[in-house]
Amino acid sequence: MANVGVLGAGSWGTALSVLLSDNGHQVSIWSIDENEVSMLNEKREHELKLPGVKLPEDIIITGDLEAAVRGKDFLVLAVPSPFTRGTARKMKPYVAEGQIIVDVAKGIEESTLMTLSRQIEQEIPQADVAVLSGPSHAEEVGRKLPTTCVVGAKSKKTAEYLQSAFISNVFRVYTSPDILGIELGGSLKNVIALAAGIADGLGYGDNTKAALITRGIAEIARLGVKMGGKIETFSGLTGIGDLIVTCASVHSRNRRAGCLIGQGMSMQEAMDEVKMVVEGVYSAKAAAKLAREYGVSMPIVEEVNAVLFEGKSPAEAVNELMTRESRSENHTLTWEE
Repeated sequence: MANVGVLGAGSWGTALSVLLSDNGHQVSIWSIDENEVSMLNEKREHELKLPGVKLPEDIIITGDLEAAVRGKDFLVLAVPSPFTRGTARKMKPYVAEGQIIVDVAKGIEESTLMTLSRQIEQEIPQADVAVLSGPSHAEEVGRKLPTTCVVGAKSKKTAEYLQSAFISNVFRVYTSPDILGIELGGSLKNVIALAAGIADGLGYGDNTKAALITRGIAEIARLGVKMGGKIETFSGLTGIGDLIVTCASVHSRNRRAGCLIGQGMSMQEAMDEVKMVVEGVYSAKAAAKLAREYGVSMPIVEEVNAVLFEGKSPAEAVNELMTRESRSENHTLTWEE
């Protein structure tokens, strides 16, 4: 049994806390929001973000960051990506040399173009930083529906330790050394999911959704491989797997925000309606910057940025994608003659 500190009491942090508790670990959940701490202690349920999922009585909920961090066997950092760096900075004084921090959020910092694990390493250099990602909506993990994820870590030992901590008969965990590929897949798929949602909001069909998913993973893989990720990662759970679920699921906040934008809402109106952090909005500009920096064509990402930040109409963005210059689907394939 491990003593685990979960930082962040949103839907994902709560669902993973229940999973880890069910696996026999002692779990503490930290939240910066005093009202959230009181609500969870009183109701033993996150009525706003994960209704219907009860917290076991032995899970400790606290607003004391030091108590949640110090002395834990490993930490789960589950705050939304815009708050990762700030939370890591606050955690640093309490993190021991070699203490494992597994980040479970997804995003890229626009100002530095750093993935979340790199931000954590920069703020807490003494930590052993890993990631957990995959097609895993909190609503379904909380209901104990079969789910598969991937743990990425620098050492096989750390990856297998976390694998053994998280794995259960309803939560299967694989391991991978490709932290960068895992994080890029998890972050960039949110931008493509916004596009899929916009298409839904415009009333387009399954053909459009399938096109966005397949061409979207092509864009993600092009950039990811250029940056040093492995192509196998983008064809796996944290690449195409996570992209499919985020583009198609009713639980996807990115898809839902895109749908509202496709129906005529502004970006801010859509985010206000969703009432949770829409990670794709924060990753979209970073994705476009990375594409330019690495000389990679990412037309879907470009059009999403134009809709979000430049006032382009969703219908016009779709038309731009459909009327681009004709080309081969895969330039690595050649004709026999």
